[in-house]
Amino acid sequence: MYAAGQKEMQQMDRYTIEKLGLPGVVLMENAGARVVEEILSYKAVEKPKVMILAGGGNNGGDGFVIARRLVDLGIETLLCLLIGPERLKGDALTHFNVYLKRGLPLLYFNENTLSNLQYELEQADLIVDAILGTGVNGPLREPLKTVISLVNEMKGKKYILSVDIPSGVSSDTGKVEGGAIQADKTITFVFPKKGFFLNDGPKYIGDWRAVDISVPPSLVSIMDLKLPHIITENLVKDTVPKRPKHGHKGTFGHALILGGSRNYVGAPIFSARAALHSGAGLVTLGIPEQIYPMAAAQNPESLFLPLSEQNGYFSEQALNELTPSLNQYDSIAIGPGMGRLPEGEKWIKSLLKRFTTQSLVIDADALYLLRGDLELLHEYQGDILLTPHPGEMARLVNKTIQEVEADRIEIARLFAEKYQVYLLLKGHRTIISTPQGVIYINPHGHDALGKGGSGDVLTGLIASFLAQGANPINALVSASYIHALSGEEQAKKLSNYGVTPVNLIDGIKEVLKRLV
Repeated sequence: MYAAGQKEMQQMDRYTIEKLGLPGVVLMENAGARVVEEILSYKAVEKPKVMILAGGGNNGGDGFVIARRLVDLGIETLLCLLIGPERLKGDALTHFNVYLKRGLPLLYFNENTLSNLQYELEQADLIVDAILGTGVNGPLREPLKTVISLVNEMKGKKYILSVDIPSGVSSDTGKVEGGAIQADKTITFVFPKKGFFLNDGPKYIGDWRAVDISVPPSLVSIMDLKLPHIITENLVKDTVPKRPKHGHKGTFGHALILGGSRNYVGAPIFSARAALHSGAGLVTLGIPEQIYPMAAAQNPESLFLPLSEQNGYFSEQALNELTPSLNQYDSIAIGPGMGRLPEGEKWIKSLLKRFTTQSLVIDADALYLLRGDLELLHEYQGDILLTPHPGEMARLVNKTIQEVEADRIEIARLFAEKYQVYLLLKGHRTIISTPQGVIYINPHGHDALGKGGSGDVLTGLIASFLAQGANPINALVSASYIHALSGEEQAKKLSNYGVTPVNLIDGIKEVLKRLV
């Protein structure tokens, strides 16, 4: 599955109409029919009273089809047209004229009927938003701003269903200017829209489902469209490393977790546990010798490599102690809990020059220490995977966090292409980019993950899948999805407040049991 923006969907619609010969009125009929199917599945009220708010353009046209079909099914329905009928054109006008000629229930909205609209919204069980769709551009204007505000006042009292995208949300950026419909569910056509996963989008779309309206998904390859991939459960099932039935610990790889410091003992332990509980054959913790007794007591399943330290951080001597054993590891994760050690920039530079071709996961404080010498990334012969959160990404690209969050996909893509690395940009909806600029979006995420140690669990999960033989993109895709899904499912059991890194690791085991 892909995510599309306004321009790409317009191109695909046009190709379907002009090249394949399927008229726009048919696509509109199909779209309306799919939304009606969703309404029929609404079981909270046996015979719901439905209010449909329609604007102009194709989104309003979908609303006209929905209203007509619901009336024909015997469902009490009222269509409210929010613009003057003289402004309708094209396929939307065709469907409106059919509705009008049949004399079906219709309310024209204007300043004199505002109280009527408010009354009808209060009487409805289900409100359908077919106002703006993907065509929103810039801030909301009156009277739509008032109408959308009235609908949002019904949130929690009525079921609000948006057609294609909640009105007021940009399909390209997810930004909301001046207000947007707060949907309980969005039924979108062909593909989810990029705005579902960016900026304000996740706050407004509710649950979502992409439905078929006869625009072929294969047009993406036929038209050579560069669309982000959406990570799905089926994709993850294909990307999680498979375990041969007769394998042994050597079969499943050896991961090195290099981190920890006097103030951050737990971070590398969370990474190691996540790696072990997701299938790595062996996990070695390379940590400062001062914290070795505490770490060993808490994590007896791991192997340990205590390294020289100075004031609770890795010392320069630790590099020499580490070097002879580097070739035995299949993957290496650097940074969890490592701290910003004295002369750390020099230390990390020397460290990177000692590796050969293993896959490297660089996270946390290692990203901070690397920020001033990113050209080092070009010198490494193996695969490098960076996993910054927005603050770390902002430092890497010398921007503010706000600038990073406003353009997550493009910033991730440009950085990965420039430095030829795999980049996982954390956030409520994680963005992954390959060195070739191929983008993946994780549709899952949860506030339960907003806790120290969650990222360390993800780092260990990635290192584990790499050690087991997954290529970098498969490791990132499967690890990010499983990590996010674990957060969601553990929150259902423990509340959004109560999920810890240990709970996340338990959840990862449960998700893996179901998926593979």
